[in-house]
Amino acid sequence: MTEFDRVHPSTTAYIVATAIVSGIAGYFIGQGASLGLFSTKEKEGWPNGYNVKPHRGSSDEEDDTEQEESDEEEGDGTELANFENNTEEVKLVLVVRTDLGMTKGKIAAQCSHATLACYKYLVANPSTSTILRRWERQGQAKIALQIKSEEEMQLLQAQAVSLGLCARVIQDAGRTQIASGSRTVLGILGPKSVVDTVTGHLKLL
Repeated sequence: MTEFDRVHPSTTAYIVATAIVSGIAGYFIGQGASLGLFSTKEKEGWPNGYNVKPHRGSSDEEDDTEQEESDEEEGDGTELANFENNTEEVKLVLVVRTDLGMTKGKIAAQCSHATLACYKYLVANPSTSTILRRWERQGQAKIALQIKSEEEMQLLQAQAVSLGLCARVIQDAGRTQIASGSRTVLGILGPKSVVDTVTGHLKLL
């Protein structure tokens, strides 16, 4: 008979129970640590490698000069006030550049950035509250379209801004597939008929 066999049954049960409890506790502590629940430091970036900044800009990363130009050409939110009495459907169009060779996952990420940029723009400007509420109530319609060049994207953006639409361009941080500063997706939000005058000729993505 070994020494282990001579251990009192209650002691053996205690050892087994302690091992089980320790294993369960270790599992949940590990899960919590992986989710950052025990970290006191604020995360510097997002898990996908994009450093998304909480500002009114239209890109993932851009310097102060680019930001000022972006704000100036895209307006201060008062343009959409022209549609306060417009009762038609509000939709968001996501215009994606296909010439960059982005993968499906990359396109999905960039479209998400553009959607969030448009939403943040509307939230930050009280004059757009009516348009925002209507879009939310109607199911937040989103359409993905395609273009083949940065020049075409810039032209569409300028046209959208001139009509008083919300128009936000996403510039990539360049950490994965494409060059830093590449303009990937243009988000245009507003009344359906007005948006269609800008993007109605484009093909679905």
